[in-house]
Amino acid sequence: MGMVNTLGLVLHPKRDSEVAIDAILKWASSRDGTVLGLPEEIGRIDCSAVAVPPEEMIERADLLVSLGGDGTMLRTMRLAAGPSTPVLGVNLGKLGFLAEIDVDGLAGALTAIDDHRYQVEPRMAVCAELPGGRVVTAFNDIALVRNPGDGLAALSVSVDGEPFVRYAADAVIVATSTGSTAYSFSAGGPIVSPTVEGFLVIPAAAHSAFNRAIMLSADEAVALDLLPTSGDLAVEVDGAVVAQMAAGDRLAVTALPAAAQVVRLGGTTFYERARRKLRVSGSAEVD
Repeated sequence: MGMVNTLGLVLHPKRDSEVAIDAILKWASSRDGTVLGLPEEIGRIDCSAVAVPPEEMIERADLLVSLGGDGTMLRTMRLAAGPSTPVLGVNLGKLGFLAEIDVDGLAGALTAIDDHRYQVEPRMAVCAELPGGRVVTAFNDIALVRNPGDGLAALSVSVDGEPFVRYAADAVIVATSTGSTAYSFSAGGPIVSPTVEGFLVIPAAAHSAFNRAIMLSADEAVALDLLPTSGDLAVEVDGAVVAQMAAGDRLAVTALPAAAQVVRLGGTTFYERARRKLRVSGSAEVD
């Protein structure tokens, strides 16, 4: 007996998902399976998927299918954070790091998963409590970003309660290994294997004498304290602004190891995707 009886769908807000959804519904119908979706997403599309609240979809689904790009995949992983429901990423646009297959490979991928011919790759997240008590979770990064026209991000960074360094920068980013190829990379950070359970703290466009990234292990905690000289900062979670912080505020960040499970079928590796997306190549010729 297969393992996939109930599928949960998470859709890109704009991209055309019709072909992918039709393929999923056809595959599920041939096995008397059930396809679930979020009400606000399924309501946009004329299909037979059953609309249920997010909590019910996560509880009932054997597999979550993300239809979109890396942003949709990150949202699906945040929905699934905590439970062990695996997530399959289906690419509907440009090449991403997290999506495993294109639409034309959907039926074969679902059959392989149903036959237990797949692996899961655990992905670490970082979480933080915002001023006011709201807790946020990110699979790429949490960034404190200078507001246009305001002062720099002036921060003191402490590790496990011990003050370590101060940054003055346009932004200070706390990035997971998964997020090392996102904002962190554009700020000059290293490429880190997504299987590494650790996270980076890195300044973007640093104005301070020390401008290096810090790599921490998953069992260390970091606190970012806004100094009196800091401007007001936007808090971005996986690229979306969720709050504002001011001088005197603190953001404490901790790791959540194996917070989500990403399906891998062995078609490509992280390093192949990195070479293609980031155009990684050697700059020196070796005789």
